Amino acid sequence: MKILLTTCSYQDTPGPHHELMESQGWDIVRERGPLPESRMLELAEQQFDAFLCGDDAITRAVLEKCAPNLKIISKYGIGLDKIDLPATKDMNIPVLFTPGVNHTTVAEHTFGLLIGITKHIVTTAAAARQGEWLRLTGHEIADKTMGIIGLGRIGKEVAIRAKAFGMPIIAFDPYWDEKFAAEYGVKRCDTMDAVLTQADVVSLHCNLNDETRGMIRTSKIAEMKDGVVILNCARGEIVETADMVEALKSGKVGGYGTDVLDEEPPSKDHPLLTAPNCVITPHIGSRTYESVPRQAMKSLTNLINALKGEGECNCANGVVIGSAPTSKPKAGWSGKVTIS
Repeated sequence: MKILLTTCSYQDTPGPHHELMESQGWDIVRERGPLPESRMLELAEQQFDAFLCGDDAITRAVLEKCAPNLKIISKYGIGLDKIDLPATKDMNIPVLFTPGVNHTTVAEHTFGLLIGITKHIVTTAAAARQGEWLRLTGHEIADKTMGIIGLGRIGKEVAIRAKAFGMPIIAFDPYWDEKFAAEYGVKRCDTMDAVLTQADVVSLHCNLNDETRGMIRTSKIAEMKDGVVILNCARGEIVETADMVEALKSGKVGGYGTDVLDEEPPSKDHPLLTAPNCVITPHIGSRTYESVPRQAMKSLTNLINALKGEGECNCANGVVIGSAPTSKPKAGWSGKVTIS
């Protein structure tokens, strides 16, 4: 088996996944992702049996060039927006992913960004290292309304932490968990706009798709409170970069904390790099010594089980692996498929 491994977190972080992968006897080609389509097309000439990937551009063109050898795509992580899922279904290539492995660490990172912005920690700490005693005045987050867009696993963990900090919580999600909301005092909003107009802090935890791409733009920002803080540990493309820069410059947005950008890594002249009150981290929200081995082992065991035709794996695109489950999954289905 020839495997393309591209995720840097997987490769850089120690854990049992390294020994398990080496024990498989695979021919492993290692690259430093995320890779653009052009590089993926170059690599496709090597005719891989499987990808163990991060956020690489796996387009229809890449998939067509990999056919018919490519059997499995195993995603390290949960975001699938860089993979052409309709093309994988057309070609009957299962796409595996790792739900439930990084929600704790991403939620912690979200609050790290929030505290960093509201207390000016990044700015003042950098000034202190330069010998400047810059005593800026910050804000408390207690009693500020936390608005969550996407109350899935990560959004729920953010809500739990917001409650602990004494923040009222409102949220929007089309799949509402009434039991969780009741337990943690989360008020349901019927629309995303209702969250945007009422929240002091807006935290984005939704998937990137045609509906969410560019949804935080000038017209939506205008509906928000003056000085709102926006947090993005989802996908950079959910936010229109130029509109966010202008809102930060005008002060309409009081702070933007993001772990993701529309261009990764960013060019040296990326406008958010010099925008005021903007804290950017290099897509490390799930990169911890605890989370990485969980994600790595899940993506690896998904791949091993699928290739061997035994055990369980999490399939995201509804392609049946081995024997079919009791009812055939629909497109976009997410769950466990027992294969034999």
